[in-house]
Amino acid sequence: MVGFVLVSHSQKLAEGAAELGLMMAPTVPVAAAGGMADGGLGTDYEKIMEAVSRIREQSPEGVLVIPDMGSSCMTAQMVLEDLGDDGIVMVDCPFAEGAVAAIVEAEGGSDLATVKETAEEAREVQKF
Repeated sequence: MVGFVLVSHSQKLAEGAAELGLMMAPTVPVAAAGGMADGGLGTDYEKIMEAVSRIREQSPEGVLVIPDMGSSCMTAQMVLEDLGDDGIVMVDCPFAEGAVAAIVEAEGGSDLATVKETAEEAREVQKF
């Protein structure tokens, strides 16, 4: 099963998005990597690296990394470059909507490419 790492400047935001996805797809491996090690706002390379490595061990089919914005994208990209694993990819999508849609897609057994596409398609979903 594809796993997920949700990277945010805020641990609470990352955990909230993970909680939403897991509410509908409780067996999917998901890690929230938000904020700094001291609990403050920001992005922490080591925190992201640990989460990606842990989820990769649980998800031989691949890992989708979903960052929220700005430095979380840059820091996550550095982690992915350092790991050099084609089975770990980052996606540009709405943070909450993309995460939930992709996590649900993964629960159904879809492969990494399909799960990534589902996250990207969340850009086009209107809320009302």
